[in-house]
Amino acid sequence: MTPNERNILTATCFGHFMSHFNMLVFPALVLPLSRALNLELSAVLPLSFWMYLLFGITALPWGLLSDKLGAKPLLLIFYLGCGACALAVVAGLDRPQALTLALAGLGLFSGIYHPAGLGLISKGISRMSMALGYNGMAGNAGLAAAPILTGLFNHLFGLSSAFLLVAVLNLAGAVIMIILPAGEPEKRPDPESSEEKRGMLAGFMVLCLCMVLVGLTYRGMSVILPSYFELKNEALFKSLEGLQGLVASRNVAATALTSLVFLVGILGQYIGGWAAERFNPKAGYLLFHALTVPLALGIAWTSDLPLLILAMTYAFFLLGMQPIENTLIARLTPDRLRHSGFGLKFILNFGIGSLAVFMVGWIERVWSLPAVFLALAGLSFLLVFCILGLFAATRQVRI
Repeated sequence: MTPNERNILTATCFGHFMSHFNMLVFPALVLPLSRALNLELSAVLPLSFWMYLLFGITALPWGLLSDKLGAKPLLLIFYLGCGACALAVVAGLDRPQALTLALAGLGLFSGIYHPAGLGLISKGISRMSMALGYNGMAGNAGLAAAPILTGLFNHLFGLSSAFLLVAVLNLAGAVIMIILPAGEPEKRPDPESSEEKRGMLAGFMVLCLCMVLVGLTYRGMSVILPSYFELKNEALFKSLEGLQGLVASRNVAATALTSLVFLVGILGQYIGGWAAERFNPKAGYLLFHALTVPLALGIAWTSDLPLLILAMTYAFFLLGMQPIENTLIARLTPDRLRHSGFGLKFILNFGIGSLAVFMVGWIERVWSLPAVFLALAGLSFLLVFCILGLFAATRQVRI
């Protein structure tokens, strides 16, 4: 990589870490918040709805601004806005309405990263797929760090300390953006062939449908996993309690297991980036999602150590496909609309995906918590058929 490419990757990797860290603090606090606010689990989960919705639906406007103004100013706004909103969360933790509003602001500003950061990588780094893999690993590090750090800070210092940490880290990111030189890449010309343009448009439309299903699946898994581990690992927790001082509380243990699952996703991101660079990304996209179907079914019917092993394998493929998906977006959008293309992805992926918060709460209330993973398996099964449609739509496009 050139020095400028390394600067771009450094700035965007920390941004990806923080965008997911910001979103994964709340799920790790669902049960402690339920006890603190004296509310049912199904009533606490929707407090995060606007956060997840705005995280997704604002991505396209942020992408349009990035195409117009460049990615660097938007990334600075991302860090400053998230830092301020995290402080507002601390102030509103004992009032559900204030908490919902502050979380919504956190989602609003966190929505900047993906269209700005991924667009910058796809245009500014020559080995795009591998760079997207490294960037995905940084995002997964945020997914992995958030549950365990949140659980520990909550146990040691109380609920507010976790969001104070979010504020400090985001403001540190603002300092990085100010001092690190990372030049904006020049735009390249659009493809000249009208047939290729039509194929790119058709392929992108099918990919959009795929990303809706991916968003529902990802958000459903991420929002419920810490609570699922806390309630489904009774025998595992009892065996760990025999080791003096290893488990401070059930919530800390569950969040630690969640972090372990997302750490495995880091390896998946690396393999996904490697596969997208060397093989047809459409084939990798199909394979990774097809393998999540039996794994989600297994999670629904197991507990303790088998559950943990299946969840780690599930995360490997569900999260590992992200560099492949981002490579497909970059290949199916022109440079001048690249940030907007990623912005549309995250409206579909995280905006519509935020509805999974209500889906999970409804399924848990009407049926059971394990039934959530049966529903996620069904979504992934439908996704496989949509990816086959992507193959048909992009026959004339070089991907």
